[in-house]
Amino acid sequence: MAKKSHRTSAPTAAQSPYDECRDELFQHIMRCGVIGADPEHQAEWFDETMKYLTERFPELNEKQLAELRTLGTRFAQPPKRQQQASPDAVTAA
Repeated sequence: MAKKSHRTSAPTAAQSPYDECRDELFQHIMRCGVIGADPEHQAEWFDETMKYLTERFPELNEKQLAELRTLGTRFAQPPKRQQQASPDAVTAA
């Protein structure tokens, strides 16, 4: 007779409003094509989006919203390419 496997799943904890807002902001950034947009368009987009998120998450304070905007701005930057080491950049050991 085969053993029955019982999977128990722990109840998932609800996200904090801050985490929920951060995740929603990142999803909006990916969906709206903000990554790689002109800086002035990004600033305008962030102004409008943060206004919306402020209304959607009234429990967040100004400091949290400013921190989320900073995270979002960093997230919206195109990835930086790694510089390959040049032969002249060899350091003496």
